[in-house]
Amino acid sequence: MDLALLRTFVTVHRAGSFTRAAALLGLSQPAVTSQIRTLERQLGRPLFLRRARGVTPTTIGDELAQRAAPHLDALVEIVETGLDTESGIRTLHLAGPPEFTSVRALPALTRLVAQGLAVRTSLVSAAEELLDGLAAGHHDLAITTARPRGGLLTATPLCDEEHVLVAAPRWAARLAPGVLLRKGAVVLEQLPVVEVHESLPFVARYWAAVFESKPAAAATVVAPDLRAVLESAASGAGLAVLPRYLCEDALADGRLVALLDPPVPPLRTYFMVVRTGTLSLPHIARAHESLLRAATDW
Repeated sequence: MDLALLRTFVTVHRAGSFTRAAALLGLSQPAVTSQIRTLERQLGRPLFLRRARGVTPTTIGDELAQRAAPHLDALVEIVETGLDTESGIRTLHLAGPPEFTSVRALPALTRLVAQGLAVRTSLVSAAEELLDGLAAGHHDLAITTARPRGGLLTATPLCDEEHVLVAAPRWAARLAPGVLLRKGAVVLEQLPVVEVHESLPFVARYWAAVFESKPAAAATVVAPDLRAVLESAASGAGLAVLPRYLCEDALADGRLVALLDPPVPPLRTYFMVVRTGTLSLPHIARAHESLLRAATDW
């Protein structure tokens, strides 16, 4: 049996779509369709049921994928390992949000870098863009707050990120915590807001979780990097909602003050995502393990 047909089949099975599989393989959709039909003729069984959106594997299709995919992944590992032996260096293509990747992920991989791993980083905030880039083979491992669906990508929970409502001391001195809890929207109208986007994604998520309402304000300062938001808030530009890991030093040295301490703080979960099967590659597996180990202290 032609291995190219099996590779196309496994890619379609994981992607759930001829169109997406074609993009991943660098083929036209008609070429992918033709290869699947050829394989189905050889086996004498249908492998997929065509749906309005994508395809669903038949029982035979699922059985073939379970048998074939590990062997195809092993072949990829052999090829990758051979290339590694020739070059002497393995390169991990890591992608994730700028702040978390810079402050958490990259320092956690330092030990592997010292052991010979090379790292190339893509800093991407949009979860959809991250996952599309991973699926297309541009990245080896992505860190994101979105859990992907389907069998093409495999996600592992990494850590939870606590969000804190903060402001410079001069703003905090004007606020009574009881009033803030009862009248969150009113307080937002009184104070300037620093955010990463006009839609107030962090403030809106915090307000929904703590106040069960929507923020009634517009951003005064918009900066598409949470580190810039932190520095603006610490300089007195307004209140902000920040991950605790990012602002804990500013809270400790008094540059920022936590305006509230809710019983259940808003949380957001980060996931490590890889293409299904690629954890068999040693350099990806080691990075995955190192990040999981580091996350126990986050």
